[in-house]
Amino acid sequence: MSNSLRNKTISGMIWTSFGKFGTMAIAFVSNIVLARLLTPSDYGCIGMLMIFIAVANTFIDGGFGSALIQKKKPTQEDYSTIFYWNLLLSIVLYGVLFFAAPFIAGFYKIPLLSSVLQVQGFVLIVNALSIIQANQLRKQMKFKKIASINLTASVLSVIITIILALFGWGVWALVAQQLLLSLFNMILFWSFSKWTPSLSFSKKSFKNLFGFGGFVLLSNLINTFCDNIHGVLIGKFFSPAIMGFYAQARKLEEVASTSISNVVNQVAYPVLAEYQNDNVVMVRMLRKFITSLAFLVFPLMMLLILVAEPVIVLVYSEKWIASVPYFQILCIAGIAICLQMINFQAVAAIGRSDILFKWTIVKRSLGLILNVGGLVCFGMYGLLFGGVLTAYTLYFINSYLVSKYVGYRIKAQLRDLFPIIITTLLSFII
Repeated sequence: MSNSLRNKTISGMIWTSFGKFGTMAIAFVSNIVLARLLTPSDYGCIGMLMIFIAVANTFIDGGFGSALIQKKKPTQEDYSTIFYWNLLLSIVLYGVLFFAAPFIAGFYKIPLLSSVLQVQGFVLIVNALSIIQANQLRKQMKFKKIASINLTASVLSVIITIILALFGWGVWALVAQQLLLSLFNMILFWSFSKWTPSLSFSKKSFKNLFGFGGFVLLSNLINTFCDNIHGVLIGKFFSPAIMGFYAQARKLEEVASTSISNVVNQVAYPVLAEYQNDNVVMVRMLRKFITSLAFLVFPLMMLLILVAEPVIVLVYSEKWIASVPYFQILCIAGIAICLQMINFQAVAAIGRSDILFKWTIVKRSLGLILNVGGLVCFGMYGLLFGGVLTAYTLYFINSYLVSKYVGYRIKAQLRDLFPIIITTLLSFII
């Protein structure tokens, strides 16, 4: 690796960590305040709708963001083409959600969800306006700017949300938080980025980028749907309050697992893509990323399992005590979740999105069987443990793909992780 890229990688890790954990700290503090002002049902209503917003957002980016980063030298025409495509698609999808909202509310048998989704769905259009600017900064590895934008947008949206909650807005305060966060991000990305779209749309550019991005889109759609399937099932078969307890438990668990892995993934993907034709360097870099993640996340997740109850009570208050067992089970899954995406990103970095799509169908089908089977046989806890089995299934399949197409063997990866696993387990037992 060249000194220039090494320095950019180190700087990227530092600034991405600063931005991610700064944003996480702001969200954490705001959640402590909001959890005392709002009810589990308020959070449950938002949690039931997240799958629709998440899937629509995945549709809008369409894998083109990954395609633009994976492509060595994207042109102004490439960027402009994808910008207009994203904007058009976001308008169409918002229209679909707007008119489908009453039927979705009928599915959950909660009339309020109709108007909530119709307002919340506008976030799709706002997000579409800044995707290109965000991806450009990421490709250029300007993580300091990205961190500054995310932190500023988070602070502004949180302050306004807390004020709205104090005035009794309830669930609408949470809707406003999502809209304001996206709006401030969009404004700041346009202010910090020098790029503006040109009046051009190239069918050739769209077709070339879709060759890679299309498979990424399909993989991401399936992954996003399956990652949020718990919200649909819990919302349908259990009360909004239980959905709220689950949503808060998952949000807290993701602070430790997903947030840390996202920091590494944001930097790892453009770095690995830079060396997509040199497997020796890729394996060396991938080993460093994976062992660093495990060293941070494994002990933290096990510690959180031990201190779950006092942490939940301290952070959210006694009324959220029912979240404790959900949180502990999610932490078990989080150990595998933190590593599965870095393996996924490595295969994407070498341009094998077609392979990722084929295997995504296989592993997510197994995951759905485990989740639904667990729900039918053992109820809420069966559903959650189905999620645990799914997380480890995804990790081993992604590791197999890395072994086959990148050259970092499963045995070698497990051997590198073994000292961390043993040390963590011994500490946990003691």
